[in-house]
Amino acid sequence: MPQRFELLVFDWDGTLMDSAAAIVGALQSACADLGLPVPSDEQARYVIGLGLNDAMRHVLPGVDPGKYASVVERYRVHYLQRDANTTLFPGAPELVSALRDAGFLLAIATGKGRRGLERVLESTGLKGLFHASRCADEGHSKPDPRMLGALLDELGVDHRRALMIGDTTHDMEMARAADVSRVAVTYGAHSKEALLGYDPVACVDDFPGLTRWLMEHA
Repeated sequence: MPQRFELLVFDWDGTLMDSAAAIVGALQSACADLGLPVPSDEQARYVIGLGLNDAMRHVLPGVDPGKYASVVERYRVHYLQRDANTTLFPGAPELVSALRDAGFLLAIATGKGRRGLERVLESTGLKGLFHASRCADEGHSKPDPRMLGALLDELGVDHRRALMIGDTTHDMEMARAADVSRVAVTYGAHSKEALLGYDPVACVDDFPGLTRWLMEHA
C-alpha cells in the first residue's frame, strides 16, 4: 500500500520516552527547594512539552519571572537524578528503526532544550535514525506552529504529507495550527478526552497500538 505520509514527526517526552513521572517529580521538587508553590500532579503534567520558561509561567503564575532561572536550574538537577530510571517505551527503538527502513523521513519536535535532546538521543542510540529535530530553545516552542513549519521547510515536505505524533494538547494544537495531520497517544501526559478535542486522525492507548497504527495506516 502506498505511504500516506512522507514525514513522521514525534514528540519525545511521553511519546517515545516514558518520562512524564520524572518531569512531574523534578518540577515539584524544584519548587519545594525554593519555597515556591508546589504544582499538583495535574498542573505539572499539563506543562509537559512546553519550553521550560513557558512551563514556569503556567505553574507559577504569581511568581516573579526573575525567579524562573533558579527553578529551571533546580529542575534540571532533579531531572538528571531521575535520568537513570527514565527509559524509552518498550518497542520504541524497534519502531523508529522499522519506520526509517520503510523509507519515512523522521523528525522530533520537543519541549526539551537542544542539550537535553542530544544527550538522550546519544544514550538511547537513536540519534542516527532521525533526519531532523527542533527544540524549545531554538526559537519557537509548542504550541507555536512555526516549530513544525521549520521541520517541513528543512525537509522539503508539504504539510499534507506530514504526521505529528504526540501525547499532549500542545502537540495537537501545534499540528492543527500548521494544518498537519496528527495522532494522539493517551499513555503519556494528557487525557484522552483533552486530546480528542483536537480531531486527531487516530487516538491510541498504548505503544503497541501506536506501532500497529503507523505500520498499517501511515
